[in-house]
Amino acid sequence: MTAPPARTADTAAPTRRFEGLVFFILSILIWPFLAIGMVGAYGFSVWMYQILSHSGGM
Repeated sequence: MTAPPARTADTAAPTRRFEGLVFFILSILIWPFLAIGMVGAYGFSVWMYQILSHSGGM
């Protein structure tokens, strides 16, 4: 078995600033779509429940 390569500047771990930037970008891109999807899923489930239980407004 060979030893893993030594860590150099090219293979260094991401910096704290870079990780914060990635988290910030992902949170801006993911959370709005996730929130819209959750509200849409809730609305769809209520709509399907009303169709299946015949409890429409009429």
